[in-house]
Amino acid sequence: MITQHNYMKIPDLRIALFTGAYNHIADGVSLTLNRLVAYLEGRGARVQIYAPTVPAPALSHAGTLIPVRSVTAPGRPDYRVSLGLSGSARRSLTDFRPNLFHIATPDILGAAALRAARRAGAPVVASYHTHFASYLHYYALGRLEGLTWRYLRWFYAHCRHVYVPTQSMLDVMRANGMTGDLRLWPRGVESGLFSPARRSAEWRRERGISDSDVVVTFVSRLVTEKGLDVVRDVLSGLKRNGTPHRAVIVGDGPERAKLEAALPDTIFEGHLSGERLATAYASSDVFLFPSETETFGNVTLEALASGLPAVVADAAGSKALVADAVTGFVTPPRDSAAFLERVERLIADSALRARMSGRHANPPSGTTGDACSRSSPPITRSFHKCACFSSRIVSPVRTSRSATSEECREWQPICTRAFGHTVESRHELWCCGLRGASVGT
Repeated sequence: MITQHNYMKIPDLRIALFTGAYNHIADGVSLTLNRLVAYLEGRGARVQIYAPTVPAPALSHAGTLIPVRSVTAPGRPDYRVSLGLSGSARRSLTDFRPNLFHIATPDILGAAALRAARRAGAPVVASYHTHFASYLHYYALGRLEGLTWRYLRWFYAHCRHVYVPTQSMLDVMRANGMTGDLRLWPRGVESGLFSPARRSAEWRRERGISDSDVVVTFVSRLVTEKGLDVVRDVLSGLKRNGTPHRAVIVGDGPERAKLEAALPDTIFEGHLSGERLATAYASSDVFLFPSETETFGNVTLEALASGLPAVVADAAGSKALVADAVTGFVTPPRDSAAFLERVERLIADSALRARMSGRHANPPSGTTGDACSRSSPPITRSFHKCACFSSRIVSPVRTSRSATSEECREWQPICTRAFGHTVESRHELWCCGLRGASVGT
C-alpha cells in the first residue's frame, strides 16, 4: 500500500543551493544544476544559489546567485575552490530564510551550509555529482582514497537524503560504507535536440569528411581525469594500424594544447553547445568516452540519443547507460588496447554500427508529448524526466511501464496535488506518480 506524504506546495519552497560550480564553468554539474533551478523557479519555487563566480562567467545562470569567496584551484585555473560563506552571504542567507538546504559539493562551502542548516533547524539534502575518489589516481594522490571516503561518509551522514544519478554509483557508495538514505535521481536529455535527424552532410563536408568516412568523436572537458591518455592511445593506434577513420574532439580545457600536439590529424572543435553540439554528435559515427570518473555521463546519454554506438569505460556512471554489445561496448578502464579493438570493430562493421544505433536512437512510443514531458525536457530510451514534488524536493526517476489500476487509484490525489492538474491516463500517472520516489517529511 502506498502512503500519501505531506506535500508542500511549490510556491512555498525557499531553496538555498550550495555548489562549487554554477556559472563560472560549463561542465556537467553546472549545466545540470542550472536546469534544475530553472525548472523549480518555473514551478513557483524561490531559489538562491551560493557559489563561486568570475568576472566573465561561461554561463548565463538561472536563479539568484549569491557569490562566495573562492580561489583558483591549484593546477586547474578553470576551477574555483570555495572558501565558505562571507558575512554578506550569511546575511543574505538569514534574510532568505530557506526551508530547504541543497548541497551539491561537499567542500568548505558545503560544510558551512551544514552548520547554517543546523542553526536554522532546516532539512538538508545533497546531490552527488562528482566521484571524488576516482580523481585521486590521476593526480598521484591514491593514498588519500581511504581518507576521502571517510570524510564523505561523515558529510553525507548529516543529510536527510543523498540523490545519486545512477544505480552503479549508488552501489559504489554503499560498498564504501555510506549507510544513509541514498536515492536515485537520473538525468535526462532533450530528445528534440539530440537526435539522429540532425546528421548533416554539410557539416561533414565543411571539415573535409566524406560520406563514407567513419567519424570517431570524443566530447568532454579536456582535463586529465577524463581518460585523455586512452583517447590519445586509441586515436594514435587507429592511425598506426592504418584503420580508415576521421577523429573529432569536442571540448576545451587545460590539456587541449597537449592533445593537439599529440593528435595533429584530429579535428578540434572547441566548446560547443545547443544545436552546434547536437549536429556534431549526429554527424559522427562512433562515440569514444573512456572516462572512469563519471557519476552519470551526460555526454554519453547525448551521444546515445543522437544515434551513436558508444565505447565507454566499465565504471560507475557510464556502464549504467550503455548496454554492452547492444548499444555499444563497456570496456575495462584504462585498457587502451581493449578500447582500440572495440573502436576498430565498429569502424570495420557498418552493420554492427547500424544495429547498435537502431537500439537506442528512437524513443519508445509514449515517451514524449505527455504532460510530464511538457513539464520538463523529454528524454530517450524509455526514461522520463518527470518530477514528484513531495515535501521539499524534486525527484525524477526512470520508468518503463504504465501504471496499474490500483496505482492509479492510490496516486491520483497525490499527483493532482503535486502538479496542479488532473492526471488523465495510466501512462501519465506512472510518469508523474513515481512509485517509491516521493520524499516525505
